[in-house]
Amino acid sequence: MILAIVQARMGSIRFPGKVLKEINSKSLIEILLYRLSRSVVIDKIILATSINPENNILTEKVKKLGFEVFRGSEKNVLERYYRAAVPYNPEVVVRITGDCPIIDPLLVDEVIELFVKNDVDYVSNGDPPTYPDGLDTEVFSFSSLEETFNHAISPFEREHVTPYLRNNDKFKRLNYFNKTDLASERWTVDNVEDFEVVKCIINHFAPNLDFTWQDVMDIKKNHPEYFEANEGIKRDEGSKQAWD
Repeated sequence: MILAIVQARMGSIRFPGKVLKEINSKSLIEILLYRLSRSVVIDKIILATSINPENNILTEKVKKLGFEVFRGSEKNVLERYYRAAVPYNPEVVVRITGDCPIIDPLLVDEVIELFVKNDVDYVSNGDPPTYPDGLDTEVFSFSSLEETFNHAISPFEREHVTPYLRNNDKFKRLNYFNKTDLASERWTVDNVEDFEVVKCIINHFAPNLDFTWQDVMDIKKNHPEYFEANEGIKRDEGSKQAWD
């Protein structure tokens, strides 16, 4: 079983409540879950949020959309991921963060395919990144997640889920590279400026939500103004070593 776990919460420091901000009457989390559900290899998608009461509204929203929700630790996101995965006993876990509403399901499937076809513990498209920020996908075995849960000690490792897995030589890892380095492109939603860019992208294709990441690159040629709001914001500015 391939289980995708989307981590999201209402308590973002830089942009509180961002996952429920709406574009054309659809929240960012709704857009994300719809696009991710177009994957042809993921068997199940769940949301992992925290027990903080401010996430009640997010939990209700996602359940109404037809997705299951696990609620766990606010800060120990590694524990939240592990506890969320255990009931499903998956062979493979896919990690997606809630700040990636225009995640591309075709790209996600390509990263999963690289993992499945190779005898490795971890595959991502961000170590180092060559795809636009906002398309970040991590794929790892449940056994690797369990080992990480049992041995990762530092607060940073516990909060950001995969640093122990990514930085420990006991794990076999691969990276999925794009032919062109597009890591400077920023389509994630970490702050209000990012939201303005994503809103321009979504509005351009509306009501179609099935556009690809290549389609987004194409519109930049004719509409560079769509992407101006968050120019100058560095990738992973909130955390140089984690995607949160």
